[in-house]
Amino acid sequence: MATKTDRKTAHELLAAHGRTYAEDAGIRLRNTPQPLYQLLVLSSLLSARIKAQVATDAARALFEAGMRDPRRMAEATWQQRVDALGAGHYRRYDERTATQLGEGAELLLDRWDGDLRKLRDQAKRRAKGEALAEYKRLLREVMPGLGPVGADIFLREVQGVWPEVAPYFDGKT
Repeated sequence: MATKTDRKTAHELLAAHGRTYAEDAGIRLRNTPQPLYQLLVLSSLLSARIKAQVATDAARALFEAGMRDPRRMAEATWQQRVDALGAGHYRRYDERTATQLGEGAELLLDRWDGDLRKLRDQAKRRAKGEALAEYKRLLREVMPGLGPVGADIFLREVQGVWPEVAPYFDGKT
């Protein structure tokens, strides 16, 4: 559990160094299925070797095209996903990413009924140090293409609504 000092440090860092990726992508992060899924999509896009602004723009384009939750992502056609990624200028890996997003949405629906809080509950059963490794493993398992950097981004951003993850600092932070 984050201490008062941890929370103060986090607030000072955010005040000094800007906004989160979720904010840049228009995600109002809450501990509910839709924004958590949107953060997972964004984290997956940020895993690729592209500029962060392109990833946040592509995430915003996917959400504006109606692919805001795993069910809608899975129901969208591959071409609709490619087109939305293209609208966000995410062109280098768009075809592969469109496939991975569809597969990830289906995996999340099948395994946790589309709710990442169920993934969290499974990972929380472990001791603190082991739980973080389990979060990363499960996130990467449920979202094809999500790399270690993407898992770190997800955990870094989600710690505001999943206090058991806090304080989460990776090599980038």
